[in-house]
Amino acid sequence: MDRRWRTIGVLAGGLFAVNVVARLITRFGFDSDDAAADRVSLAMFVVIGLTLAVVAFRWGRVRPLAVWAGDVTIAVVLAMALTVLVGPLVVAHNPFAGGAGTFFAQIWLYLLATGLGTLGGYLVATALGLDYRSQQLKRYAEVKAAKPRRVVRR
Repeated sequence: MDRRWRTIGVLAGGLFAVNVVARLITRFGFDSDDAAADRVSLAMFVVIGLTLAVVAFRWGRVRPLAVWAGDVTIAVVLAMALTVLVGPLVVAHNPFAGGAGTFFAQIWLYLLATGLGTLGGYLVATALGLDYRSQQLKRYAEVKAAKPRRVVRR
């Protein structure tokens, strides 16, 4: 159980670290250029989505969906809370400075990127037949096919 929470914490910390790096790049490299800051934010969301796609692909192969989906959900919620509430403080900004629209837009964009990434990774694993459930069904079919058929005599 301790290892499971550590994995969730590492995933949340990694997602938050991607956000911190993007904020620092924006702050020190493109402080006055809004278009460049938007591109950095877009790149951040792409990296977060790809990270979760890889996690969903790998975890989906070795663990049941109900187990790893809960872990990913907890990690995403933790990372999102850190990103929205603590992330702006890292670069000396107020989390609510842009108003409610900006605050909630960050939340929706974060949920969109993480949802698409997770769904994409799991769908690729499922389409390739590498997900946990497909592997279970494959093993079941192999076991059933390996047993000789019982002949009933009359």
